[in-house]
Amino acid sequence: MKEKDFLSISSLTCDEVNLIVQDAKLIKKQGSQKLLTGKIIAMIFEKPSFRTRLSFEVGILDMGGESVYLGKDDVGLGVREPESDIAGVLDRWVDGIVARVYSHRSLEILSRKTNIPVINALSDIEHPCQAMGDLLTILEHKKSFEGLKIAFIGDGNNVASSLALACTSVSADFVLSSPRDYKVNQTIWAEAEQRALRNNSNIAWIENPSEAVQCADVVYTDVWVSMGQDSERSERLIAFEGYQVNQELMELAKSDAIFMHDMPAHRGEEISNGMLEDDRSVVFDQAENRLHAQKAILAKLFSGS
Repeated sequence: MKEKDFLSISSLTCDEVNLIVQDAKLIKKQGSQKLLTGKIIAMIFEKPSFRTRLSFEVGILDMGGESVYLGKDDVGLGVREPESDIAGVLDRWVDGIVARVYSHRSLEILSRKTNIPVINALSDIEHPCQAMGDLLTILEHKKSFEGLKIAFIGDGNNVASSLALACTSVSADFVLSSPRDYKVNQTIWAEAEQRALRNNSNIAWIENPSEAVQCADVVYTDVWVSMGQDSERSERLIAFEGYQVNQELMELAKSDAIFMHDMPAHRGEEISNGMLEDDRSVVFDQAENRLHAQKAILAKLFSGS
């Protein structure tokens, strides 16, 4: 990887995206090398987490390293002290940073003010580690990316943004179906369009979810109200009425379509009861593959390749 950090899918070339997915596949099969032996990774988590935190802690430990968890009250990025000061201290004490933050700007400051790798474990702009695990899951179930159609139903949030970039990097088609006011960030969408053009794939926004899932190989959704958006809850529930992924919507996709959700899920909102347990659901494969994808990312950053 050319950059020392992993803040966005856009920081990777299309070839690098493919390579990391293949590395993750190999790590899942054969295990990982102990590339983090003697390394200490600081894990700054402004937001609570189950899957992201545990998968990183397990991955770091399995690769021979150690992690130190720092919650919101332990650090206070930009509140108790400036991000630049925190970065300067961590740069002297640890070998890498995994950060789950409210503002992507915090990641950018940590990146600029350190000489050690910084990994985006979620920001308001992107969730790139999730997207890499998702690509591994899709590859396992569909064997190839080329010609696949991934339909994302719901909010054009950080998960949708990273997935749009990831899918168009590997020659898969990506369709977002959302209300008009909840599209993917324009800058990210423009980058995804450029990747789609280079890789002969397609990217589109379709407001009607029934139309969007036609002939889809993958139907993906996420929560309508993310952490930090509680004040918008009522407004969002009204806006996303009709965007629920349920049995009826899945029937409009291909007969062998798979259902994906990064979890946690809100039954009765973005999904109907039973969707996580549906035969087409691969959500627990997704959860497992976060571990392998993140180990592949760590391996790239710490091997210097």
